[in-house]
Amino acid sequence: MPVTHRHNLAGGFTLIELAIVIVIVGILSAVAMQKMSVSVQTAQYEQTKAEMDQLAMAVMGNPATYNDGSRADFGYVGDVGAMPPNLDALAQNPGGFSTWQGPYVASGFAVDDFKKDAWGSAYSIVGMLLRSTGSGANIDKELAASAAVLLNNSIEGVIVDADRTPPGPTYRDSISVRLSYPDGAGGLATASITPSANGSFAINNLPIGNRTLRVIYLPTTDTVMYPVTIYPARTVRLDIIFPTDLW
Repeated sequence: MPVTHRHNLAGGFTLIELAIVIVIVGILSAVAMQKMSVSVQTAQYEQTKAEMDQLAMAVMGNPATYNDGSRADFGYVGDVGAMPPNLDALAQNPGGFSTWQGPYVASGFAVDDFKKDAWGSAYSIVGMLLRSTGSGANIDKELAASAAVLLNNSIEGVIVDADRTPPGPTYRDSISVRLSYPDGAGGLATASITPSANGSFAINNLPIGNRTLRVIYLPTTDTVMYPVTIYPARTVRLDIIFPTDLW
């Protein structure tokens, strides 16, 4: 009987078997690479979202930071009274601003790394949106519904003396309501107003942040001081009571 010789490759695999193995390995590698790519994209997306959250808090503060029952952190806007002109202003004083208290970006960022998303593309501020474009599509984080939410808030109140009497037309001109706040250009502005005869007053167009309201009875310089926390899209209402009977 004739003897048939079977030629084996790779220690026992035939050429066809080896080809099948190579194809299977290629398919598995392609699937693994695809999954790895998806995992990398997901990690980059989550990293970018986390960085954008940090940048948003640098701009307008951390709403979860409290001290003595009041919010303590209002970020760049709370200190300067304006939106930052660019992201550099979160790390470096943009022009000798006396009210700038930064840096506002977390110390964990490498130098200038806070300005780039996980793909290495620069973040940008577009209106009231913080934007990343590195993924090939826009990833946006809304800072606020409008600039007015952060910059145009109000304080309203009523002033009376110790026996709860309003100043009336005779004494209203003897009262000065004063509030200093960042003017948006690196300095401070001071609102100084006179209440109405029934003691009511209002101060508008105020940026978010912690302020001190002073109410002065001018003839005797009697002064009451109220710490005021101005929240986004909020009107603060106060009852101002002098501790003595002034009128």
